[in-house]
Formats: sequence, C-alpha cells, structure tokens
Amino acid sequence: KLDPFEDIKIANAVMKLNLKHVVITSVDRDDLPDGGSNHFKKVVDTTRKKNPNTTIEVLTPDFKGHKPSLRKVFEAKPEIFSHNIECVERISKKVRSQAVWQRSLDVLKFSVESGLRTKTGMMLGLGETFEEVIKTMQEIVKIGVNIFTIGQYLQPSKDHLLVDRYVEEKEFLELK
Repeated sequence: KLDPFEDIKIANAVMKLNLKHVVITSVDRDDLPDGGSNHFKKVVDTTRKKNPNTTIEVLTPDFKGHKPSLRKVFEAKPEIFSHNIECVERISKKVRSQAVWQRSLDVLKFSVESGLRTKTGMMLGLGETFEEVIKTMQEIVKIGVNIFTIGQYLQPSKDHLLVDRYVEEKEFLELK
C-alpha cells in the first residue's frame, strides 16, 4: 500500500540532509490505476514546498504510456524528468520483460514535447554492440533528450542477468 505520509517523510529527509538535488523514484506501481503518478506529484509538490532551493528530478516508470498519468507528473514541474531506456533495442525484452522499447521512446518524446528537461540512461555489459549503442544514442538525440547517461551493468543478484562483459574506460571515453 502507498504510505500516505511518504511525501512528508521524503520532504523532511531532503531538508534534514540539506540536499541541493534529489532524485525521486519508485518501483513500478502497475497495481495502481494511475501507475502511481498522483503519488509522484504529491511527493514532488511537498518536497518543493519544504525545500524551495532543492532541484528535483523524477525517475519514473513508463506508466504504460498513459498520457494522463505522465501529464500528472509533468504538472509537478520537476527540473528533470527521467525515464531510463536501460539497454539497446535488440536485447530490451530480455532485460526489461514488461517494458516496450518504442513506448519508452514515446514517453521520452512526450516529456520533451511538454517542455521538460529530459534524461535517460542505459547500462552496458548486457550483450550490446558498440554500433547498437551509437544507434541508440542517435535515436535519443533525435527525440531531443537533454541528458543521456551510460554506465556498467552489474548483476544485482544471482537471479538477474549475468554480466556479458566489463566495458573498458576507453570505450566509455569513445562514447562520450
């Protein structure tokens, strides 16, 4: 169940830690009719009210592409709207079984079109090729995303996908 006091708890934690920037995220809440968008908005609004000098980034699920849910989050006017594509298209179903590659791109595009500073990120080391990463970066640039991060995938548990390879610093520098 949603914690009805989560917005206050988070806002107070941000204040206590004197954070200059905070990323508000959650697990997917597909169990909720709005995917948790109202909760995201409430947390952002309360955090902003108690911490007016803190910049706020939201890292959200795709809300199954439901535009009214996305608009609800956009209404909170986070300084950065973030939704991660996680990987290249070819391996997307293996990496994100519930996600739809094009839907994630559409979410990012909708954020850009709504005037939000938009961010996405992906992990390397899942079996992608250098060329696929470049193609993905080009697709992201084409939609107008402002911030793109790339990091090394690390297997969080034995139940998760194995690391295909550890990416050398040289490759990260080439991608930069």
